Amino acid sequence: MRPLDVAHGIDSRVSVIADAEGTQLAAAWLRTLRATGSYVFSGCYSVRSLPGADRPSVHVAFPLESGNVQVFLRPYAEDGALVLRSPRAPFAGDGAYVVVEDGGDAYAARVPVHETFRVYVDPVGVLRTDHVLKLWSSTAVRLHYKLEPITDARR
Repeated sequence: MRPLDVAHGIDSRVSVIADAEGTQLAAAWLRTLRATGSYVFSGCYSVRSLPGADRPSVHVAFPLESGNVQVFLRPYAEDGALVLRSPRAPFAGDGAYVVVEDGGDAYAARVPVHETFRVYVDPVGVLRTDHVLKLWSSTAVRLHYKLEPITDARR
């Protein structure tokens, strides 16, 4: 990737992943550079229940060269918003994991990444998301998304 490629922006699209009967199993969110069309980032989003959990989690898997990152986000309704959190928890609880494959074996480790997403509709009807990513207890990234439907004129 060249430094100015990102300056032109990133496009994203969501594709449904369905079984042979058409039942949705997951969704792929694909991000590409506008300047080149090259893929930058992708994730597979689904609903999964961890062993012993009292309710399902939002599961996100991000591919890596020899494995993947898997994040289990705990959903909450809070003040009219959908809140998703990957809290501090013991191994096998909601949170972030790195899975590495080596010689046919797979290894998983809990990583100290904790995220909170707050998805809400603002007072003028715009869908927004506040996203905070912490490394241990320090805020590493704070993002704010404005989500708009694509109209035919913008395609």
